[in-house]
Amino acid sequence: MDEKTIRSLLDKVAAGEMTPAEAYELMRQLPFEDIGFAKVDHHRALRCGVPEVILCQGKTPDHVAKIAERILAAGSNLLATRATAEHFAAVKAVCPEAEYRAMARCILVKRDKAKPRGCVVVVTAGTGDLPVAEEAVTTAEMLGAKTELISDVGVAGLHRLLAFRQDLEKANVLVVVAGMEGALASVIGGLVAKPVIAVPTSVGYGASFAGVAALLSMLNSCAAGVAVVNIDNGFGAGYVAAFINALAVGAGKASRNRQRRL
Repeated sequence: MDEKTIRSLLDKVAAGEMTPAEAYELMRQLPFEDIGFAKVDHHRALRCGVPEVILCQGKTPDHVAKIAERILAAGSNLLATRATAEHFAAVKAVCPEAEYRAMARCILVKRDKAKPRGCVVVVTAGTGDLPVAEEAVTTAEMLGAKTELISDVGVAGLHRLLAFRQDLEKANVLVVVAGMEGALASVIGGLVAKPVIAVPTSVGYGASFAGVAALLSMLNSCAAGVAVVNIDNGFGAGYVAAFINALAVGAGKASRNRQRRL
């Protein structure tokens, strides 16, 4: 239940279109709903601006479906990450409108039809990084950002990246997803005057240590403006990117309003 929903309920009570008791019944699950095996945080959208997101990893399909059902009943969008086909089948049974993005491993229901804003560009070093990149794309989209994906432009063929220089420049924030030695984040950080969120992936041969080599390389980047999330954390990168993008959109709108007044 988000701020818009709460305000709508209060307006209806004020206009006599709904009784206080009816509004209370709809709001009584705040701040959370205890369903035994989980406590669904319906207050999170009011507190943080984004509804609770389900991490499916470690949860049974039945548990995921029941949590998803309660989130949707509260009128929120749904995003569930690290979901398997079995998780999706269980959610689909209780919510036929649910969509599954297999590459991103995400289940989503987007009831908010607001137009995407700004520009988040997600870049991958290799095709093997796409699952993490798609998770970032899906997350940013669900949080209202307009996204663009540029894949397979790693440093082994740097000319591929340079062909997309204009696309990099138009972004409010970039998410750079790379395994192996993770060099792409430093390269892009040295090309653009935009914040770069680096995502190390577990893609690579033995000495990459399942992403640790890329993580350390990104943390030691000599390019300023590069921040790093955890290994394979496309969700975390997409989440932060969407917030930075929203701030950029808001700042741009405020600037245009000031110019009109002048």
